[in-house]
Amino acid sequence: MIDMIRRALAQPGRASSDFDLNPDIQLPAGRKLRPAGVLVPLLWREDELQLILTKRSSALKHHPGQIAFPGGKVDPGDADATAAALREAQEEVGLPSDLVDIIGKLPSHETVTGFSVTPIVGHITRHFDIIAEVGEVEEVFLVPLKHVTKLARYSQQGRYWQGHMRMYETVPFGPYYIWGATARMLRGLAERLPQ
Repeated sequence: MIDMIRRALAQPGRASSDFDLNPDIQLPAGRKLRPAGVLVPLLWREDELQLILTKRSSALKHHPGQIAFPGGKVDPGDADATAAALREAQEEVGLPSDLVDIIGKLPSHETVTGFSVTPIVGHITRHFDIIAEVGEVEEVFLVPLKHVTKLARYSQQGRYWQGHMRMYETVPFGPYYIWGATARMLRGLAERLPQ
């Protein structure tokens, strides 16, 4: 399965955006996007490949309570988006960088909050103890990869935002409402894999 994902990630693809489903939104000319990296961490548990996701703390200023990949903005000390994703994964879920085999990346994703996010897909090669970062991560949970790689599980929903209906991608899993940028990036992975 890892080799299949590696081959899929080697294929060219197009960038995605929070605005893909909302073509009527006018983006400001000359906007400057801040670079960010997120880790799409895959590991074998219970005889199947699973994905680690986090539920952000409800006390955070930005995206409180949302489901997200470990990751964040590229800091001045980070060499690139991969380094940022690995650093943030260590901070947010206690994942040592040396346990991650980078198998590829997905095209960048532009968020409504002004980031250009590069999703880095990594295979966790050995067991580690998941430790949620106090204050930022409310919960860390696993999702079977087969759940988020089936396109039939995705749907588009909408909410009013700033006076307009805004559409977004969703791929719920049990009590977890995976939506927005996280769901959009996961769909990008699902679109590359056999159905």
